[in-house]
Amino acid sequence: MKRVNILQIYEIKPRGFGCNSYIVTADGKNAVVIDCAEQSVYDECLKRNLTPVAVLLTHGHFDHVGGCGKFFAQGVPLYCGEAEKPLIHSGENRSIFGGVYIPEFQIAKTFKDGESITFCGITFKVLATAGHTAGSVCYIAENSIFSGDTLFCGSVGRTDLPTGNASALLKSVKKLLALEGDYTVYCGHEQNTTLARERLYNPYKQ
Repeated sequence: MKRVNILQIYEIKPRGFGCNSYIVTADGKNAVVIDCAEQSVYDECLKRNLTPVAVLLTHGHFDHVGGCGKFFAQGVPLYCGEAEKPLIHSGENRSIFGGVYIPEFQIAKTFKDGESITFCGITFKVLATAGHTAGSVCYIAENSIFSGDTLFCGSVGRTDLPTGNASALLKSVKKLLALEGDYTVYCGHEQNTTLARERLYNPYKQ
C-alpha cells in the first residue's frame, strides 16, 4: 500500500553528545517535536516560524530529554510511553554515565501501546517497543516511523542501561519489521533508513 507523506520533517542534529531531534509539521505553522536533545531545538522551531505544540519522547535517557526543560518552561506539554514515566527522573536514570543532568519537567500524559493521538492535524500511532528501556515507544505518522533508540540503520539500541532488556528489544524490532509496507525510519542516532532496507540487511532481523 502506497503512503503519501504531506509532512515536513526537519532533522536537528545535536551539537555534541545527543540524539537526533525531529520537528514535524503539516501546516507550516504548528509543529510536534520528537525527542529534544538540547534546548536549542526550541529555537530551531522558532527559526522556522513554527509554534511547538507538543514534545513526544521515545524514551527518557538524558540525550533525548536535554531540551525538555526549555519546552516545559514555555508551556509546551511533554508526553511519553506509560512505562517510561517512572524512569525519567529516577535515581537510576540520573546515575548513568557517572551522573548526568536530567532537566526538571513534568509529563502531561502517557500513551498506551496502539493508541493514536492527534496534534495540529498530525495523527501519531504509538507502538510500545520495550528493550532499550522498559517504556520505549516508537511513533508512526503517515509513512514515517520515529524509532528512537529501538531500531537503527543496520543495528539496534543498547540494552545495558537501566530497564534495558535484550530479549524484549529483539521482539520489538520484529514488531516493527512486521509492519505492512515500507516506511522511512527516523532514528535516534546516526543516519536514517527504511523498513525495507532493515528487513533485508539488519543483522538483528531474526
